[in-house]
Amino acid sequence: MFQVIFNEISAAEISQLPTLEQLEVLNEFQVKPEDLEGIEENGAEARFGQIERDGKLLYRYRASDVRIYFEVCQDHHSVIVHRVLNKNTFQDFLYRANLPVGDDASLAKSKQFWALIEEGERARRI
Repeated sequence: MFQVIFNEISAAEISQLPTLEQLEVLNEFQVKPEDLEGIEENGAEARFGQIERDGKLLYRYRASDVRIYFEVCQDHHSVIVHRVLNKNTFQDFLYRANLPVGDDASLAKSKQFWALIEEGERARRI
């Protein structure tokens, strides 16, 4: 099991959820290394997805109406959560970016998406 580390932005995003939903999402989001193996073959509706650009690999996790975007740390013992996006907000983002919903490959090409992730990377970890 990976240790999960939130940054200031992702912690603020998850704190905007109702308390019970926060607990459900956090209880559900328990990542093991084997969960991340063979993701590219799992299809668009799988809980885990992966997004890659310029050698940078991110993972997506679907928990109810929330999408969690994270990366595995170099120590391979922890993950850093860069963004926690509500499904409705995420769909709005995809609509504004003219991307098909549910397509991680298209999302990987979006400059706006990577700007969100980079903002999360620069945020202080808590």
